[in-house]
Parts: sequence; C-alpha cells; structure tokens
Amino acid sequence: MPETVLVTGGAGYVGSHVVVELARGGYAPVVLDNFANSTPAVLPRLESLSGRPVPWVNADLRDLVAVRRVFHDHPIAAVVHCAGLKSIDESEERPVYGQAAALPVSEETPPSPQNVYGRTKRVVEDFVRDLARANANWRIAILRCFNAAGAHTTGMLGEAPRGRPSGLLSLLARVAAGELSEIQVTGNDWPTPDGTGVRDYVHIQDVAQAHLQALKWLADAHGAITQNVGTGRAQSVYEIIAAFERACGRRIGQLTAARRAGDVAACVADTKRAYEALGWRATRGLDAVCADTWKWQKSGGRL
Repeated sequence: MPETVLVTGGAGYVGSHVVVELARGGYAPVVLDNFANSTPAVLPRLESLSGRPVPWVNADLRDLVAVRRVFHDHPIAAVVHCAGLKSIDESEERPVYGQAAALPVSEETPPSPQNVYGRTKRVVEDFVRDLARANANWRIAILRCFNAAGAHTTGMLGEAPRGRPSGLLSLLARVAAGELSEIQVTGNDWPTPDGTGVRDYVHIQDVAQAHLQALKWLADAHGAITQNVGTGRAQSVYEIIAAFERACGRRIGQLTAARRAGDVAACVADTKRAYEALGWRATRGLDAVCADTWKWQKSGGRL
C-alpha cells in the first residue's frame, strides 16, 4: 500500500502541483483545504493528472477537531504543509532572506526579512527546528522556495488567486490577455544591471518535485534540514517581461512606479545543497515558466 501523505493547502497553487507529483511518485495524497484562496473545482483535475482518487477534506488547518478527524480517518504517514495565509501587495514574491550581503544566498546565510511575510516564515522555521531538537521522532525538511512561477505543462493547473493576482507572471499573463492594461514595474533604480529587481524564478513543477525528493529523503533521516529551492539564476523584471513577450507573441504595456517598502534589490538561491542532499535541481528555465504560464492563461487561467 502506498504511504498516505496529507497535503495542507492541497488545492492551492503550490499544493496542487505537489499533490500530482506525490501521486506520480507512488504516494497516496489526501488534501486538506479551506478554499480561502482556491476552489474545489481543482479536485477533479488533480485526480485526472494523478491517475488515482484524491480524498479531500474541507477544513481549516487551525480547526484542531477537524485535523484530528483527518488523522483518525486516514493512515497519515507524513505531512506536506502548503497551507498559509498570505497577502503581499507585490508583483513579485518577497524573499525570506531579505537583502543578503552577497549572492547567491545559501542555507547558512543569516535571514534578515524585510517584511512581515518573511518574518513569519522565519518564526515557523525556528519553531520546527526546536521541535526536531526536542523530539527525535520528528523528521522535518524546511524548503525555502524562491519565486515559484509557471503552471503545469498540461495547462490543467496554475496560479488562480481570488481577486487581483500579486505574482509577476500571473500579472503578465493578465496583461497579455487584455484583462489588465499594463504591468507596473516598481523601481528601475535598483543597484542591479538594468535597474529592476532581480529574483530567482523556479518552475512550479520543479518546486513540486523538490517536495517529493525531500519526502523520500526523510524516510531515512533524523532531525531537521533546510534546503533552498531555486534555479541559482538571476532574472530581472525587465528580463522576465521580455521572456513573456516571446512566449505570448505580443507586447506588454509597462508603467514605472516607485520602489515599495519591504522590497529588496536582489535575491538568488545557492542550490548546491539541494542537489547534494536530495539529488534535486531545477530542470526548467525561464522560457518554460513563461510558456506554461501563457498556456494556463489561454486555457482559462482559472480553476
């Protein structure tokens, strides 16, 4: 019997892709989601892509009674935690590390979050590390995912936030489709080669496969590990816009605005440890990220 894995937030952007990779990797995923920023409409697609039934529970992770019921009703062997509340008024994901003194940033780089979003991630990391130190039965992998982007290559899964999207790629897709008039470039005076913010964009399916590899690694591990999940490549806002224009075959309207509080100039991952420990590395590049985002948009871009 395949091991049963609970995926919290399993109907969301990252969680849905993780569910598919787990199923294809020989696990039996169970989804727990309150659909605060997702929809049950994704569930039939998960089963289609997974090739197996995907049980699901409509519940809030903070509902202790509901969570206990899930563990009672299913033989949960592991949990992949993808649930969380986030509201970032950004066109790019704000990094956990903050502005590091040197790039790329490794797992040993001291985090210095510039915003509440990053600080809450650091608090959770500290908590689970303490948990693993206090109880040897815990085996935990902390994945520091950089800028997850793109969509499933089939066009059946992608980012579909409620309301206006905040991710740069989702915004570009909406502009290319005529749903928005222009993309807002927040700052072209950063200390970077072209003046725009630099980030590490990693394809969402690569992110999901990193979760699968981490789960396999934990089978024989002890304690807690921290791994960067990124490409190790620096990509500026202007470079992303140009790549998306190539993917969609049309021009993207742009508007330059002032920098935003809490943002940083650049954040790029050092990915050596993930390859050495997990045997994982990103296999898809920026063109694939843009092409798959555009395919998702053309298929409806909604769940």
